[in-house]
Amino acid sequence: MWPILKCSRWRLGFLIANKHKHNFFSRGMASSNKSEFLKVYSVLKSELLQDPAFDFTNHSRQWIDQMLDYNVPGGKLNRGLSVIDSYKLLKQGKELNEDEIFLASVLGWCIEWLQAYFLILDDIMDGSHSRRGQICWFRVEKVGMIAINDALLLRNHIPRILKKHFRDKQYYVDLLDIFNEIEFQTASGQMIDLITTLEGQKDLSLYRLPVHRRIVQYKTAYYSFYLPVACALLMAGEDLENHVEVKNLLVEMGTYFQVQDDYLDCFGDPKVIGKIGTDIEDYKCSWLVVQALERANEDQKKVLSENYGKTDQTCVERVKELYGDLGLQEVFAEYEKNSYEKLISSIEGHPNRAVQAVLKSFLGKIYKRQN
Repeated sequence: MWPILKCSRWRLGFLIANKHKHNFFSRGMASSNKSEFLKVYSVLKSELLQDPAFDFTNHSRQWIDQMLDYNVPGGKLNRGLSVIDSYKLLKQGKELNEDEIFLASVLGWCIEWLQAYFLILDDIMDGSHSRRGQICWFRVEKVGMIAINDALLLRNHIPRILKKHFRDKQYYVDLLDIFNEIEFQTASGQMIDLITTLEGQKDLSLYRLPVHRRIVQYKTAYYSFYLPVACALLMAGEDLENHVEVKNLLVEMGTYFQVQDDYLDCFGDPKVIGKIGTDIEDYKCSWLVVQALERANEDQKKVLSENYGKTDQTCVERVKELYGDLGLQEVFAEYEKNSYEKLISSIEGHPNRAVQAVLKSFLGKIYKRQN
């Protein structure tokens, strides 16, 4: 069974393996220490595969092992790595001990587990074919709709991990609360997205800026931007109720990030962004189409209505041409400039220098990004 001791044999193995490393996250997790972060994934996976709450067979253990490797560690890991980065900045240069690094990494992986859970279900709902350069999990031979149960297992792994590593911490209940709350917010954002684009009921009149903002805020911003910082703040002994302004700023950043995504989907270089955008073909409630509808005359709205959501490349190009006619590239450039200035002004007005550093770190990573 899982030991009740503070340091499990797997965690002990992690600490011993890194005994002679001097502050190995110090140069920035997003670059040189991704491999160290991945070591913690191996620790957590091994623990989950020996969870005493379930009597594993060799077959079931093999299935979970392969399912985890296929779905959890394959992305950029930015959300998870941001927990460590943020916690380091909150400690204001103080050297982190190995226990702090390990726990921050565990929380980072909990967010990556949450992301994997969302993506499996999102791919099924969207009927997607590929994800992160490989076939969607539900399309893998012999997986099919078992993927739904796999997603549920991923979701249930999170409280198992939190209980094992944080149940003796004062902020344990706060961690459970924040993960539950943000899962609810994200699922609600997905609902808004789905019911706004019901199959067979295409209606561009529903695409308005408040609708787009609500989808983005709840579906992306809370779990991608706020959750990593919330985890770091809790580890640092902070009360989240005292950091509502931080949450609001991070949600604004998340909104800005998604607007960038919508823009790059249409105007980005596929070789740079790593994919060919399909928002137009997929009839997405994109920032671009919302802006186009606000600026278009009746003839231009008719062009949008006739061509948006069609897979024919002639239709796609007609929409892109209309975006050009409406000057949406210039509109985006102005939006980006204004968003940055507003965000940086708000950040610099925050009284806590360490929190300022965290927020500036997030903003610096996304400002004028090309992928």
